[in-house]
Amino acid sequence: MRAPDFVIVDGAPGLEKALGLVWPDALVQRCTVHKHSNLLAHAPERLHEEISADYNDMIYASTPKEIEARRKSFIRKWRLKCRAVADSLEEAGDRLFTFTRLPDSQWRSARTTNAIERLHEEFKRRIKTQTVLPSAETAAMLFWALFASGQITMRKVDGWQTLAAKPSVQCVDLAA
Repeated sequence: MRAPDFVIVDGAPGLEKALGLVWPDALVQRCTVHKHSNLLAHAPERLHEEISADYNDMIYASTPKEIEARRKSFIRKWRLKCRAVADSLEEAGDRLFTFTRLPDSQWRSARTTNAIERLHEEFKRRIKTQTVLPSAETAAMLFWALFASGQITMRKVDGWQTLAAKPSVQCVDLAA
């Protein structure tokens, strides 16, 4: 198996470190949904709606330049209102915006780990009645049987037609 070109992670520092050691050339994208949850965890509930609106405006902007401008605005605003939120966003660094290096048709699928997590949750739900599977091979066979029978479905990656396109060199400028 060759090294992946692009990896989406949930933000676990150990995983990111391991990826850097094993696949140093792979582009790493922090899951935007996980980061959103992190931001909310750093703020009082009364600010959640406002943080979510600002965050979504930034993450779902249509060009890297718009994302960059909205990121800078987000940092300036939340440094004053709730510094922990701004610090949490800055902690993610450019890995939160790696998706902007891909063709924009792929952005929707490349921002988050949600498609994978949904598949994992569905698989867990299906095997819940099995207290123990005899082996790893059994788990793989069960997964493929559920997949082949249509009981578990995977959605097509958005922008699959452009998967062969090389990522751009430039990411969002993080200078605030």
